[in-house]
Amino acid sequence: MTCNAKLDVVLLLDGSGSLGNAGWKAEIKAAQLLVDAFSSTGAQAKLAVTLYSGPGTWRGVARCTGKDNKGRRFQMNPRRSKYQNGLTAANFQLHPEVDMETDCNIKTVDHFTFDTKKVKDDLGELVFPRGSTLTSLALMNAYTEISLGRSDAKSIVIAITDGKPLYSGATKEAARLLRTKARLVWVPVTRNAPLWRIKKWATRRWQENVVEVKTIEDLEKPDVVTHVIANICPKPEAAWAQQLTAHDARKENQGADSNNAAAAQAYQGGIRVAR
Repeated sequence: MTCNAKLDVVLLLDGSGSLGNAGWKAEIKAAQLLVDAFSSTGAQAKLAVTLYSGPGTWRGVARCTGKDNKGRRFQMNPRRSKYQNGLTAANFQLHPEVDMETDCNIKTVDHFTFDTKKVKDDLGELVFPRGSTLTSLALMNAYTEISLGRSDAKSIVIAITDGKPLYSGATKEAARLLRTKARLVWVPVTRNAPLWRIKKWATRRWQENVVEVKTIEDLEKPDVVTHVIANICPKPEAAWAQQLTAHDARKENQGADSNNAAAAQAYQGGIRVAR
């Protein structure tokens, strides 16, 4: 399935160690299939990609999520894993000495671009970071990227994850803020992902914005990408009418087949059915 709608799409890829090598390879394959869906003739989508994980130590995590001595960065209560003053675009500021990529393992692979071939090639060259899971920071990075998008394009963020974020409260707040600017779609992989939380973090209705993947093996199947594209890509009215007509025709044929089968069964039983 392909999509020619005018969309600005940010793809968030989980690089946490819990994925394992098999999961990492499956995720990259799924991401490349997603890129292919926006590569057809007449495509109008711009794509951006962020690879996220997190520091390997709690001290490193604190540098990326805590409060510095000048009051900048996140202000988090570590006991309750909630922001003390609420997360806003204004208070999302990393200390100048903290680098998003080298310190926090949040890597912007590609900013918004029409060059899907480059995006696909860049995905193939990524190295598995095997870090922690700073999902909240990845969502805020997507929020920043969305500001670079087109004013007349619909903004969509697709987040793939296989496990729990380090801070669920922070992730909830970051998701809430991001939803004010973009449609937030989740692809939770395996039962390790906190599905009940993800349903709350996704854009409403969650049934149209959460594509659950049961196993790592399922992630690399085309069905997952087809499901995502079917949810996010608006179809022309004519296409919808054509699909509805085909659907009605199938129902009518099924009804006729059912009536014929009932008539044949009744006849065989000695009961004459008026046709």
